Amino acid sequence: MCGRFTSSQRRETIAERFQVGVPEGYRERYNLAPAQPALIVREREGEREALMARWGLLPHWAKDDRIAYKLINARGETLAAKPAFRSLLGRHRCLVVADGFYEWRVGPDGKKEPIHFRLEGGAPFAFAGLWTSRTDPTSGELVESCTIVTTRPNALVAPVHDRMPVILTGELEQDWLDPAISKEHALALLEPYAAELMTALPASTRVNSVRNDDPGVLLPDADALAA
Repeated sequence: MCGRFTSSQRRETIAERFQVGVPEGYRERYNLAPAQPALIVREREGEREALMARWGLLPHWAKDDRIAYKLINARGETLAAKPAFRSLLGRHRCLVVADGFYEWRVGPDGKKEPIHFRLEGGAPFAFAGLWTSRTDPTSGELVESCTIVTTRPNALVAPVHDRMPVILTGELEQDWLDPAISKEHALALLEPYAAELMTALPASTRVNSVRNDDPGVLLPDADALAA
């Protein structure tokens, strides 16, 4: 499961990395939580498009918006079987722009300690995602939403959690976005990212609160106090 992540790169960096215009609603995030807007990239009529989408899928048939909290992640192994995801697998794939994600381990004192996983060097990357849209029955507003696809953990993540988000290599991002590839091809892309290309660092317990969204949450509590 991925329940918090970071998307803290400057808009110029993201625009260059993903070759797309970044919407005005984007801002640097250090503690992005479910139901909050996340930056996604999708392909429409052969062109890349970036937009802000609510994290937590809101299917058109959902009667209660709270279902979105149960659909922040989608298991890659069952995408083709689950009703909420299988209809999106063909033409509603997207990239969820990020540069790290959090998981929690139990420390020697029994308390949960947040760990921030990122690529070596801290470069931006993309989670494999799915998107959908629906019209809010009350306001009439179009609501775009997304979910992050997960897979089994690599050797770096496994000691902390039994799942990890699918991080696509740069070469595979276009395949995932391409509506012309088969569902079987798309599913074959959902593999754990190479552990040797990632790093894991302790983060501040301040990340436990969604109210804390600043660079300081990336520092271990002891380091933050000493700064």
